[in-house]
Amino acid sequence: MTVTEAGRALAAGAGAPVSLGRAAQELALRRGDVDLAVHLGVIRAEGLACGTRPRIRRAEIDRLRALPGFPESLRDQVRTAGTAEGASLLGVGTSRFTGLARIGCISPVAFCLNRYRTVVWLYLVDELLAFAAREPHLIAGKSPVGMRTMLEAGTDRRARNWRSRRVDRLLNRTEDPWRRAALHATALDPVQLAEVVDDPYERAYLARMAPDSAFGRPASVSGREAMARLILADDPDEILWRRVNLTLELEQARETRSAPRPGCDPVLRPFEAGSVRPLPEERVQDVPVPDGHSSASRGPGRAARGPAVRPGAGRGLLVRIGLRGHGRRAR
Repeated sequence: MTVTEAGRALAAGAGAPVSLGRAAQELALRRGDVDLAVHLGVIRAEGLACGTRPRIRRAEIDRLRALPGFPESLRDQVRTAGTAEGASLLGVGTSRFTGLARIGCISPVAFCLNRYRTVVWLYLVDELLAFAAREPHLIAGKSPVGMRTMLEAGTDRRARNWRSRRVDRLLNRTEDPWRRAALHATALDPVQLAEVVDDPYERAYLARMAPDSAFGRPASVSGREAMARLILADDPDEILWRRVNLTLELEQARETRSAPRPGCDPVLRPFEAGSVRPLPEERVQDVPVPDGHSSASRGPGRAARGPAVRPGAGRGLLVRIGLRGHGRRAR
């Protein structure tokens, strides 16, 4: 290789995308902070929608390094706090902070396991401070009656809200209907999934299309076990919501291409106009909307999906999601 060729190869390598670990070193962040920043969209990465390991372009690293106040300004955007630190930031006791989180006033963005393998929820500091400025009446003074009633009833929306945020952000990254269906499928246990998707080849394809367990993929066995528990919907209305959206997204996926089967390649077809999409919650009729799911969580730039449910279509929809038998069985 000549000197000129070597220089060109070096220049090409210098401009190639780098791994998240390398990006963490160059951005003076912890690896977990980079994972969170990519998940939140603070750092733009490649390979998020195609199932490959994300990588960061050199131009993106240069952009972030040129930000005013780097690296502290970047760290502040992904700074998280647990219960004790969060309570201190808000000027309340840990029990009051936990109560606010349990009823859904503040939502966790991530979690970790402590030395006892107990889930510790983490909250964005910027969101905590914004909440304190927006709802001062919930910070100081006596807890509202409604809050006390919900806590006495055992309400705890932390896991649900974390799941909702995770799925909504991942949905914003892809238009592929099979990947979108797979995201809804990850929230259902095998029994629930089999009731909605009775084709084993389609279930296998959904498993292949599913993303990594989450950003900051847990390396330990206990971390993977905790993730497996937390990603599953556990309330009846939340389960119904995922089943409805999985059914509607799956209809669009089947119109686009078939799930691969042994001995044949999947048939690819272009998107067809008017195909069914998962419905925004505000337009789904007669379907209870779980807490923590709102059209605002889709992120900027995403249009509402799908037509409104047709009058009289409820029975057919219930059949498709496995909650009502077909004709003869229903009678």
